[in-house]
Amino acid sequence: MGTDLIPRSLHEKYEIHEWKHACAILKNDFPIEWKDVLALLEGFVLRKSWLTEAGGRKSKVSEFIDSFLYERGWLEKEFYTAVKVDDNLYESPTHKIDCFKNNIGLEIEWNNKDPFFDRDLNNFRLLFDLRAISVGIIITRCDELQDIFDEIGRGSSFGASTTHMSKLLPRIQGGGGGGCPILVFGIRKNVYDAKS
Repeated sequence: MGTDLIPRSLHEKYEIHEWKHACAILKNDFPIEWKDVLALLEGFVLRKSWLTEAGGRKSKVSEFIDSFLYERGWLEKEFYTAVKVDDNLYESPTHKIDCFKNNIGLEIEWNNKDPFFDRDLNNFRLLFDLRAISVGIIITRCDELQDIFDEIGRGSSFGASTTHMSKLLPRIQGGGGGGCPILVFGIRKNVYDAKS
């Protein structure tokens, strides 16, 4: 079962991994959010112009994903969390989640420094333990995209110490997400459009 719940067409476009039955939870308990994510991934195209244009605060990849989900009721979400022991209140700050809807958190890590994965996984772990999220999703890039970046002369902008699949998997396999069910999608070469 597991990732078999994801349409075959998406397996050709993305490297997919799950932990703790994330796919089954999404499909059965959060069908609207599940459909949103599948529709996003099905319609996503990695445009060459997104890679060659000068970047701003946010990448074109992140802008596309955010916009697609925000139009479907997802939002950027910051949680106020604290622990109370008797009369003492200890704040326990978390980081904003890029896209959140109905207890599902989704982070986009396209080209950040790889410690951002630690932040995301710790955030998922804490928010899951506090029952604020039920599943955490991360969209990143596959290592194979480096060939495209090198080909178009942008290889140094997407270096070995930035966010990509081989930097993420060991962190999850080492328990970085704690008990939180996690689903990961790595963008493959198959979604690249060199003409747009």
